[in-house]
Amino acid sequence: MREVVIVEAVRTAIGRKNGTLANTHPLDVLGAVQAAALARAGVDPSLVGQVVGGCIDQVGAQSGNITRNAWLAAGLPMEVACTSVDSACGSSQQALTLAVGLVASGAEDVAMACGVENMSMVPLGSNARDGAAAGHGKPVNRTYAAHYEYTSQFEGAERIAEKYGLTRRMADELGLESQLRARRAVDEGRFETQILPVEAVQLDEDGKRLDATVTFARDEVLRDTSMEALANLKPVARPDGIHTAGNSSQIADAASAVVVMSADKAAELGLRPRARILQTCLVGCDPVLMLEGPIPVTDRLLGRAGMTLGDVDVVEINEAFAAVVLAWEQATKADMSKVNPNGGAIALGHALGSTGCVLVTKALHELERTDKEIAMITMCCGGGMGTGTLIQRV
Repeated sequence: MREVVIVEAVRTAIGRKNGTLANTHPLDVLGAVQAAALARAGVDPSLVGQVVGGCIDQVGAQSGNITRNAWLAAGLPMEVACTSVDSACGSSQQALTLAVGLVASGAEDVAMACGVENMSMVPLGSNARDGAAAGHGKPVNRTYAAHYEYTSQFEGAERIAEKYGLTRRMADELGLESQLRARRAVDEGRFETQILPVEAVQLDEDGKRLDATVTFARDEVLRDTSMEALANLKPVARPDGIHTAGNSSQIADAASAVVVMSADKAAELGLRPRARILQTCLVGCDPVLMLEGPIPVTDRLLGRAGMTLGDVDVVEINEAFAAVVLAWEQATKADMSKVNPNGGAIALGHALGSTGCVLVTKALHELERTDKEIAMITMCCGGGMGTGTLIQRV
């Protein structure tokens, strides 16, 4: 297998629900990131063998292979093939695993992983709801129910909280820490090297598109809060549940991209690798508890690499719900000072299909900012899966 390296990783700022990116077509946001990732890396777009993109709600503005449509809308070469994948919340991280596999196997020399989700324009669950409303059936049937109870991610998170003995206060403390870390990161400009400013469409009071756009370059989901304010929020899943809007990931809009190639190709092109890919994985886990994926992911990544968690300098684990991170912490005994050092999805937002590559981008730039070496990125996924990537800064 060939050594695979990252030569660029970039993301948009993350927009809040009905915020600055809400009215910008997702293919325009994704296309801008695709083009910028290559331009920043100094890679001719025609050298890209394949683009693999993640997106969950592939309906409406995100249907019809949005990865390909975004590429073409950005004026990039039509000869480059593109694929859109859905691995639930880990979609763009799984896109990266697939892109790495293409390069490692020798099928391609250069590939791109990317992801997008405009949850303001295409709300969570639109594909299932629209399909059912049109009479095209539901996501699961009696055959599935004969094997597994069909639960929501919200219910899964609460069951994980019960399994690991997690409390509302523990969840709120994690939520507050995420906000504080993210606020510090934004105020100190830690994200500036990784964010691509994009032009966002704006509407007038009548909902008509304005001629002028607004440059969007700063994460806008963050909120100022306190333990007292968090304690007053109502649970979102159960009346006695531990999860609220203050300790769960926020609906968001964003896009991201990571360019990978063989180490030999990078040398041939005179490019400086930013990091090498040590391991990637996609694992399955209990689809009822659903969100424990990062635990087996950690075991697999580190086991295959011959490492321990103590060897890892930065961890980016998606804060889908506080219970996901807290259960993982309990299972791994992680040093939480290394985990989501600049805040996570509770504070910054979780734009579904984009988040995997967002987290990889955050991890790489944090390694460079702090002059560290090893980062692990992991996510839980709906349906009971987990995605993982282990990278080493070059």
